[in-house]
Amino acid sequence: MKVVVQRSKKASVTVEGEITGQIEKGLVLLVGVTHADGEEDASFLADKIANLRIFEDESGKMNYSLLEAGGDILSISQFTLYGDCRKGRRPNFMNAARPEVAEGLYESFNERLREKGLNVQTGRFGAMMDVSLINDGPVTLIVDSKA
Repeated sequence: MKVVVQRSKKASVTVEGEITGQIEKGLVLLVGVTHADGEEDASFLADKIANLRIFEDESGKMNYSLLEAGGDILSISQFTLYGDCRKGRRPNFMNAARPEVAEGLYESFNERLREKGLNVQTGRFGAMMDVSLINDGPVTLIVDSKA
């Protein structure tokens, strides 16, 4: 699994004109699943992201995790993270897991974050979504369970 983590001041996701998730301070997560991923990847990433020290302390240093600093998560499924652009001009998405596999792992990942006490808002799996955010910092990281 691969997750783009964006620290945000405010974010929302809209599907067909309806807001399906919105947060104030927290993290926007773009979540991709590949064929080789399993429950251990979902668990690893949920723990890593919940405890990632990317929020500033009183001295302006990144010393606090989301659990310590407070805030919410907006989690968006994102199969395009596994787009391969090395050849040609059109991305190849063969490395992205099939929807029937990816959806379960995406939901498991979100549930594991909730079990840590985090408020997790989401878009709609497989839908066309409009995501809006104010990136805080900007702080943007890529976390990969296989790296």
